[in-house]
Amino acid sequence: MSMNDAYQPINCDDYDNLELACQHHLTLTVELKTGDVIKAKAQDLISRKNVEYLVLDDGGSSQELRLDKIASFSHPEIGTVVVSDS
Repeated sequence: MSMNDAYQPINCDDYDNLELACQHHLTLTVELKTGDVIKAKAQDLISRKNVEYLVLDDGGSSQELRLDKIASFSHPEIGTVVVSDS
């Protein structure tokens, strides 16, 4: 998937769950639509040029994931959330 393809906003409930995870700095297991899996601490949600990103902290290094590239995320407190388009 190209990072230049049109951004598709995610469902508001999914966004709210990510916002909660960031507020509590929860360590999420994030599965991308490519099949890659990342386990890291949720830090922030940012918007740049009308594209929203989840900022993760993976042991001191920061990583930004486009929200529309996330297939699902999970944490024991929020369960598993399968991300859908808005």
